[in-house]
Amino acid sequence: MDVERAEAGETVMTLVAEERHSNPMGTLHGGILCDLADGAMGMAYHSLLEPGESFTTLELKINFLRPFWTGRLVARGRVVSRGRTVGLAECEIEDDQGRLVAKASSTCMTLRGDAAAGR
Repeated sequence: MDVERAEAGETVMTLVAEERHSNPMGTLHGGILCDLADGAMGMAYHSLLEPGESFTTLELKINFLRPFWTGRLVARGRVVSRGRTVGLAECEIEDDQGRLVAKASSTCMTLRGDAAAGR
């Protein structure tokens, strides 16, 4: 995975999927799409944290919308809401032709003080 762009509350990541990333049916393994989406959303959320804050994921949801085999994927993560404690990020993953392959969302909890230590 490569970070193409990272700004406050938004991240663009890419991945060139190869045959080695496939599931037994031959299409791209859903876990790869989850990792790409989680990375893009997590970086976007992290970009809005204050010094001394960290976060954890409370929920990760993904919808697989079309099969994908090999090639370049683009994941656009953005923060929808950054509340004091709980926030929401989302991600759309598209193929090189701009077709939506998957859409994900992540509920994040901001950690402070002892809860953020070591994270």
